[in-house]
Amino acid sequence: MKGTRARILAVVVTVSLAACSNIAYYAQAVGGHLDVMRAAKPIGELMREADGDPALRRQLEEVLAIRDFASRELALPDNSSYRLYADLRRPYVLWNVFAAPEFSLQPKRWCMLFVGCVSYRGYYDRDEAERVAADLRAEGYDSFVGGVAAYSTLGFFDDPVLNTFLRHGTLEVARTVFHELAHQVVYVRDDTAFNESFATAVENDGLRRWTAGPAGIGLRAAFEAQRTRRVAVTGLLLDYRRQFRALYAVERPPDQQRRAKAELIEALRRDYATLRTGWGGYAGYDRLFGADFNNASLAAFSLYREWVPAFDALLEQEQGDLPRFYRRVAELAALDKDDRRCALNRLLARQGPDCPAAGSRAVP
Repeated sequence: MKGTRARILAVVVTVSLAACSNIAYYAQAVGGHLDVMRAAKPIGELMREADGDPALRRQLEEVLAIRDFASRELALPDNSSYRLYADLRRPYVLWNVFAAPEFSLQPKRWCMLFVGCVSYRGYYDRDEAERVAADLRAEGYDSFVGGVAAYSTLGFFDDPVLNTFLRHGTLEVARTVFHELAHQVVYVRDDTAFNESFATAVENDGLRRWTAGPAGIGLRAAFEAQRTRRVAVTGLLLDYRRQFRALYAVERPPDQQRRAKAELIEALRRDYATLRTGWGGYAGYDRLFGADFNNASLAAFSLYREWVPAFDALLEQEQGDLPRFYRRVAELAALDKDDRRCALNRLLARQGPDCPAAGSRAVP
């Protein structure tokens, strides 16, 4: 483990974010991450110790194969990240808090040095995350707490494989490794949707390639079913996001707005129930659409999906050449946020609000 003060500070600014004056938040972020790193051991060493646990040994062998595939076939960084393993003995490594106003889908943002502003705040203790979410609700926000199976320190540390995603099987390990390594390729201050959508696009393409090869034999059908469900849920939520935005754009007395919001949420739940009837009992999205569904949970889901189709289009333009794709993404990242958003809209063949018409400004 690299233990300089600079790298400890990097944990604080890459794991999750807080107001710069919140010393207690910094302390839990540093302490939580260092606990993770102390629990991590080289996978090769653990495999030698796992003689009495053949199931763990097989899992770790698959992890190394996935990690090698990521660098060899996806041009993702070839370093020591995801060549360590830590069993944290809890279901999630941390819990993210999301918040949005009662009548808006604009997520609350937390800012700090180096990384800038993002739309969530992470805690290593679930009870603490729930207390923060409750405080935000008392202030009038919708809030949502989501468990996080993995995070990236953007290469400042050797991020380990964790039991929090290993427990979900080989497909989830591959998804997580590809996604988190993508954050080491391109990361932009103050643009969570860009960062997460890019990493999700890399994750999806990586899974497509991996399940098409010999290492992914037997998982292709599961991947396609998973992808079909995710596309369907994403389409449903993006459609309702437009409806919620239209609802909130109209001035109404708060009580009327609250009733209209509740009716729209119930309509969304009905449409989701209809959608899942064809999934053979799969219930993986039920919690998202449960009794706590609100603006914050919708905003949180959207952060990971908003620009995925734009990145898919860019990858197609580059004919699947990932190094060229990464260079194009880095060019987008170098733009200011408004120009970057316009360029992404043009990749989707739409102009977008406040964007010049296609052809009137160079697109990377």
